[in-house]
Amino acid sequence: MKILHLDQNHTLLIEQLQELGFVNHENYTDNKSEIETIIHDYDGIVIRSRFQVDKVFLDAASNLKFIARVGAGLESIDCDYALSKNIKLFSAPEGNRNAVGEHALGMLLSLFNKLNSANQSVKAGNWLREAHRGVELEGKTVGIIGYGNMGKAFAKKLQGFDCEVLCYDIKESVGDAFAKQVSLQDFQEKIDVLSLHTPWTELTNRMISEPFINQFAKPFWFINTARGKSVVTSDLVKALKEEKILGAGLDVLEYEKLSFESLFDTETPTDLVYLLTANNVLLSPHVAGWTVESKAKLAQTIVKKIKSAFGNQKL
Repeated sequence: MKILHLDQNHTLLIEQLQELGFVNHENYTDNKSEIETIIHDYDGIVIRSRFQVDKVFLDAASNLKFIARVGAGLESIDCDYALSKNIKLFSAPEGNRNAVGEHALGMLLSLFNKLNSANQSVKAGNWLREAHRGVELEGKTVGIIGYGNMGKAFAKKLQGFDCEVLCYDIKESVGDAFAKQVSLQDFQEKIDVLSLHTPWTELTNRMISEPFINQFAKPFWFINTARGKSVVTSDLVKALKEEKILGAGLDVLEYEKLSFESLFDTETPTDLVYLLTANNVLLSPHVAGWTVESKAKLAQTIVKKIKSAFGNQKL
């Protein structure tokens, strides 16, 4: 079986697939149209988010047996069409869930303790103690929307902080020892912190909007390490200005390109300007799951899934 690698990943991925007998080719420069002229020659592809794997691409991939995405989500792939062609789909949320959980916790603690603005203030020659008085996580109610791999990892990290953890998910019976599953109404009545851990789907697109925010009983802190397009940025900014949201930790932004490698090529939107300058907003460039350790874990997870599905076939 021949595999085409379209993004660079940890070296163990190709090394271990080679040891298993797979033939590996790498192409990190050709554009989508150029790849479509050769993809019929391959049984599998390994990709992160380089381009959209759409119907045109899948029709050109006449011999494709699997698509492996070295990441958590599959939104860059037309999954229904791929499955209709009996193409197996692999992703690797198990590989970076711990990294995402740690990053979400780090953002929350930094916001609570005003570490970002305090650091900037001291480096500017100021020593403003009262202005940087923080709040504690103990006694707060943390709410998690989306209780899968990432949400569960974050909930696990919260153990030992003496806070209540609630979760809301469209799937039933996903709560566990780390988070109590509740209805959306109960969730919106009780939480002090909202952490988003959902995939980007039709249901979650622009989910965090003004009507949704207004349903919460009290102001809350907001953490998003999921997908930027699940948030209406203008509504988030309005809620920050009105103090309906007390602060935000954003690893992802609505303005990101599909590849997640950059933002936009045009003028900076007004709402982004506000986020860039607000003291109660903490930003990072879509790196919550982007650690040294997760790079290896993601690759290893993909190898295991390919081996499980195809390792016993004659290669």
